[in-house]
Amino acid sequence: MKRFEQFDAQGYLSPKWHWAAFFMTLPWLLYRKRYMDAIVYSVAGWSFIQLNITLVLLAFEFVAMSYVPEAYQMGVRVGIALVIWVFWAAMVARWTDAYYYRMARREIADAINDYPRDMAQQEAHLRREGGVSTVGLGLGFGFFAFVLMVIYGQFLPIFALKKEREVLFDAYNVTQSAQSRVALIYEQTGRCPTNLPLGTDLQKVRMHITQEVAGVAATDCAVVATVREVQFPIRYLNGKTMVFYHQPSTGNWRCISSLNKKQTPKRCLAN
Repeated sequence: MKRFEQFDAQGYLSPKWHWAAFFMTLPWLLYRKRYMDAIVYSVAGWSFIQLNITLVLLAFEFVAMSYVPEAYQMGVRVGIALVIWVFWAAMVARWTDAYYYRMARREIADAINDYPRDMAQQEAHLRREGGVSTVGLGLGFGFFAFVLMVIYGQFLPIFALKKEREVLFDAYNVTQSAQSRVALIYEQTGRCPTNLPLGTDLQKVRMHITQEVAGVAATDCAVVATVREVQFPIRYLNGKTMVFYHQPSTGNWRCISSLNKKQTPKRCLAN
């Protein structure tokens, strides 16, 4: 009513600020019984926002993402999406009071026009069209909870599996390359080069050379690789190991891993 009085006094609509519409536009629309507007906002509004996010992300991906360090790329993508989403949420929040004022004036005009001499019917019309709906509010939050469950249960695992395969593929290749170097030195000198530096500053795996490996009885040289510094949603890979070890009795190099059977590279399983 304070906002409505301001609009009446100034004689025109102007942007204000509405926190509920900023943080939870859909539940607010349902709470205010604006069911059709809520459907339009959900279909057209969200589609428009998502289209903007997609176009900006695609443009940034081709133009500038190659200049962003890999560790920050996902954060940049999320940041871009949030900036666009916050911008449109702010636009909605600024004009929500004006929208509701016009809606209220329209409903009042309809009530007077439909029941010009029946105050009871006018009041019944306004009670039906105005006021609030706790059921609608619950539906709004229930919808958000459902969307989060779908994202967490369906889409996040698909994305995580892709990232997991990328990290493990790179880790295996890096470790195998290091093992080839160690094997060559071992063959030439007959000694395990435990002091050989293995540079992996730009890789998501830390490697070291040792003559003893827990769980491996017969070895005199091994390359141990440990996955590190991977981010959500595959943080569970941090600390997982991949070991290439030498068997003195056969002269062969074999591989073991703390990864489960599905995660372990097939070439490591074959060893």
